[in-house]
Amino acid sequence: MPIRTILVPADGTDASKPAIEMALKLAPAFHAHVEVLHVRADAKDAVPLLGEGMSGAMIEEMIDMAETEAAQRAKAARAMFDSTCGAQSIPVKDAADGVEEASISWREETGREDEVTATRALLADMIVMTRPGSESEVSATLTLNAALFESARPVLLAPHEGASLPTRHAVIAWNGSAQAARAVRTAMPLMKKMDAVTVVTIDARGEVTPTAADVAAYLAWHGIQAQVRSKNGEGPGMVLLNVCREVDADLLVMGAYTHSRLRQLIMGGVTRFVLDNAKIPVLMAH
Repeated sequence: MPIRTILVPADGTDASKPAIEMALKLAPAFHAHVEVLHVRADAKDAVPLLGEGMSGAMIEEMIDMAETEAAQRAKAARAMFDSTCGAQSIPVKDAADGVEEASISWREETGREDEVTATRALLADMIVMTRPGSESEVSATLTLNAALFESARPVLLAPHEGASLPTRHAVIAWNGSAQAARAVRTAMPLMKKMDAVTVVTIDARGEVTPTAADVAAYLAWHGIQAQVRSKNGEGPGMVLLNVCREVDADLLVMGAYTHSRLRQLIMGGVTRFVLDNAKIPVLMAH
């Protein structure tokens, strides 16, 4: 499926900027439309226990503070949108007009960012976000999880340091899961623009089916020639990122949370390790 619509959640912090910039680099390559979405927090959500040991004045003060912060974030998000658009020659459009060209639009809603993002993403071809790390706001991880689990759409994570459009070398993390297969399918438009693609299995021990060679054969039917690698070592996440460095990859394609999300949150896992440590764009799908 071609990439024609890209959704970018923008929370009004500097963390949103790499995602907006990455989306604006993707848009011209695929004649895609970018929707920058800011979800303004509902001030009433700042008072979880109305009346529980709180006076009316205290509740009103909390709501006023929440509304002020929400307004400041919305203003910052819009300013980031305007400045980024001003640096690009991409037209602003609110509806398709039949012209195949990159475009961008601004959308603002009120509610929970994770819920609104998941809903808007249902009709997007790809979601672009900045990779949440261990120091990111909790809301960033909640929004990423909602995008992955509730929209069934691929998520392209831009590194905090920013990155150019991935065109050099894609590494596919293959473990035979449905999540990895979906990531491969949704990354096809990007991989067709790559100079090289490498399929990597880690500690396979013969049980990964389909095999990495099967993935390479599948990609060949789509005109993509891929190399196959099998790696061993403790810490599959670290091994995977080491392979990316060895081949000078500028895109990692992988399934997200192929084990349970609870297990990975408690015990760690490849997804969590990559989210905390990747320095290149990562395309994830669940």
